[in-house]
Amino acid sequence: MKGGPRAREWRINPSMAYEPFNLKGKVALITGGNRGIGLGMADALARAGADLILWGSNGPATDLAAAQLSAHGVRTLAQRVDVADEAAVVQAMEQAAAQFGRIDAVIANAGVGGGAASFSEMNVETWRRVLSVNLDGVFFTCREACRHMVGRAKAGDAGGSIMVTASLAAIEGAARNEAYAATKGGVISMMRSIAVEHARYGVRANAILPGWIATDMTAGAQASPAFAEKVIPRVPARRWGEPADFGGIAVYLTSDASAYHSGDTFVIDGGYSIF
Repeated sequence: MKGGPRAREWRINPSMAYEPFNLKGKVALITGGNRGIGLGMADALARAGADLILWGSNGPATDLAAAQLSAHGVRTLAQRVDVADEAAVVQAMEQAAAQFGRIDAVIANAGVGGGAASFSEMNVETWRRVLSVNLDGVFFTCREACRHMVGRAKAGDAGGSIMVTASLAAIEGAARNEAYAATKGGVISMMRSIAVEHARYGVRANAILPGWIATDMTAGAQASPAFAEKVIPRVPARRWGEPADFGGIAVYLTSDASAYHSGDTFVIDGGYSIF
């Protein structure tokens, strides 16, 4: 563009393999990483060479997941963390960074469901429980991730990737799930603010919006004949999503291939939201 910055010289080198998706030397932290979408992401990251830190509120399940993932030849650390507990998040992040020396990617994935027979019947306890994990927990996790990454940048080691797991509920009407929907819309807004504020440090932030995914959280819907008859046929892919379907986006956003990609929302739903 005339008058704009001078373009960098770039040449094709046919002798070089494309390496950005090789995650060796990178460290990724996944909350809720012991099952479901979090475990699907963790498995792909490990296969790509990243060392892993798994957070989960279920200690034995988190230990087991870390042990299984270590079979890919990467270092793993399991930490029992309730992300709704600010002090626990602060302490665990500090311990993980100290043990691994750095954290390159943080995926704020831990979440809980919580609805009611109707919005007018939703009680305060449900509302606050969902917000404490899905919104406060993401706030605590992302804040501490940013603290670590900004500190590294100021020391001359800029860069980092923050991901938040939102949901289609953030952008579509989720009847009887107003608490859940509010948290998922909130984390998208939080992510965009993080992306703008931290770009100067080489830190990018993005959100992932799953559709109908076969996890523990959707067990009731999976067992429902009516759901199978009326909802899943509306998914153009004609199937439930699987945790493994989130491996690719986790690797991409952790890798240097996404170094200029920030503030975005990735809908992974088999085409459901556009059909």
